[in-house]
Amino acid sequence: MLALVVLPLAVMAQMKIATVDVQAVFDAMPESLRASEQLAKASQQYKAEYEMLQTEFNGKYAAYQGLAGDTPAAIRDRRVREIQESNNEIEEFLARSQASLAAMKQELEAPIYAKINAAIKEVGDAGGYTYIIDVSRTPVVYTGAGAIDLTSQVKRALGID
Repeated sequence: MLALVVLPLAVMAQMKIATVDVQAVFDAMPESLRASEQLAKASQQYKAEYEMLQTEFNGKYAAYQGLAGDTPAAIRDRRVREIQESNNEIEEFLARSQASLAAMKQELEAPIYAKINAAIKEVGDAGGYTYIIDVSRTPVVYTGAGAIDLTSQVKRALGID
């Protein structure tokens, strides 16, 4: 019976747990700054295109509102269809541009996170840690005075200060 109580305690005593703030490491990396700049540039290009589409839409809408009351129904209907098509084009463009930016973000950030994860593994293996918890993504309810934060060690492993 004593062995059943003592064995789990002995296993727990051998576990080494540490934390790391992956977001802080990511933010400190030069690659993340370049990725942010590329995303911002693409976002500005999409914004400019959106503004152009919106200007076209507004022009069509203003032209429709300016039609005289005696304008034939066929012309009015054609203008309404043009406005609807323009609106649909804007909505499709917004959806495609958001998806494209999300894919671009994933593509740019994936190698950065892979590099961070490799550094965390290197530091973890060198220190003999059983678990390393990312405090930027996982809420930690309590951190005691003896908690080990490996963020600075991971930054050093990546050559960042």
